[in-house]
Amino acid sequence: MRFDVITLFPSIFDSFLEQGVNRRAFESGLMQVKLWNLRDFALGTYKRVDDRPYGGGAGMVMMPEPLLKALTSIREDRREDRLECPLIFFTPGGKPLKHDFIQAWGSERGAILLCGRYEGVDQRFIDLYVDLQISIGDFVLSGGEIPAMAFLDSIARLQPGVLNTQESHQFDSFNNTIDGLLDCPHYTRPELWEGLAVPDDLMSGHHEKIQLWRKQQSLAITERQRPDLLMRLRSKDKLIK
Repeated sequence: MRFDVITLFPSIFDSFLEQGVNRRAFESGLMQVKLWNLRDFALGTYKRVDDRPYGGGAGMVMMPEPLLKALTSIREDRREDRLECPLIFFTPGGKPLKHDFIQAWGSERGAILLCGRYEGVDQRFIDLYVDLQISIGDFVLSGGEIPAMAFLDSIARLQPGVLNTQESHQFDSFNNTIDGLLDCPHYTRPELWEGLAVPDDLMSGHHEKIQLWRKQQSLAITERQRPDLLMRLRSKDKLIK
């Protein structure tokens, strides 16, 4: 699985690819990430990739020509067209990134990831070449690098051998292979800390009692923190009553 990243700041990805448990996916070759510096495809002596917006207004807009040159080079390097390798653009106006999408993408061949900067990307490039626009939340960041890393991180941890226990990700929040609820609380040693004890059910050693407690806690947390998620699950009959 190969991901090509178009970015103005490739060094941002260095520690991400080299540290943490997910580095196993990159070191083992399960996932290959290739960084492409957009400046290498920039125009003129000053390596310009942005210009003032037509119609006026604050900020600068990323020019379409350097982006197209970068995209063309990547497709030639991959020897794949857009049907085999889509271009994903991270933008606040994109579709919300959901766990079921990550699960489905975990078995795909990869993608080209575009990390925007400045005020945005020339709409003509988006209209002609972007296959999917993704948002990681209703807020604005300085660029698409953090969303791209979030996307790669969530896919990497699903790959075989990345987590110490392969079943770990099956109990994550939003995992629709279980019930789609938020994850339950977790506790470890010491048994008593700051006057707070580990719940008795978790100390009982009774498997069914522990599972019931975790289910009830997941329901309670989801209802408190994400009632919208609970309503959606119930409407789709995905939630075990």
